[in-house]
Amino acid sequence: MRVLLVEDDIGVARALAETLQAHGHSVTAVGRGSDALTRHRDSDLLLLDLGLPDLDGLDVLRKIRQVSPVPVIVLTARDDERSVVRALRFGADDYLAKPVRMAELLARMDAVARRAGGSAPAPKDPVVQIEDVEIDLGARRVVVGGRDIGLTTKEFAVLAVLAARPGTAVSRQQLMDEVWGDAYLAVSRSLDVHMTQLRAKLDRPGLLTTIRGFGYRLGRS
Repeated sequence: MRVLLVEDDIGVARALAETLQAHGHSVTAVGRGSDALTRHRDSDLLLLDLGLPDLDGLDVLRKIRQVSPVPVIVLTARDDERSVVRALRFGADDYLAKPVRMAELLARMDAVARRAGGSAPAPKDPVVQIEDVEIDLGARRVVVGGRDIGLTTKEFAVLAVLAARPGTAVSRQQLMDEVWGDAYLAVSRSLDVHMTQLRAKLDRPGLLTTIRGFGYRLGRS
């Protein structure tokens, strides 16, 4: 993959770049958020630090998400829950706190890339209608009460897994496996954050049900 590494610590950037290149990735390292904003289009995946000298990494992520679906893995020393939640809400595909284990980073990069590469549904995918919610799996479009709502890539992916099985209980493990590529690698609270955001955007209480101790169901019982 063409990896854009956004990291202002030269030593960390060099070590990461050497390891990634040893595993066959092409790495471009930059140290400023402004560089990420101008160079992300030439990359297959971004590794984004949040503590940058010119811009906060969360602002960089938010601005990139306004114009591009490029996969982003946040790689930062910030391990507080607020930062994790904000990054996921702004559209991060994954979040790792430093110091990072390289084997885990490489596995997460592969999982994110698999999901990004296989995320486009076949043109003949159906339109799922549940009450006044219309989910077009082919066009990746969701209309609620006649209004087109905007979902992030991950929010739509979660909804699509449930919409493919309307009225059927889907386990948390299956959701994480299909959306993140590997249930073991997925961060469980990532699913919780995306589910909360999805419920808020759908604004249809009771339509997306939590099945305690198991998972979720789309559609009323």
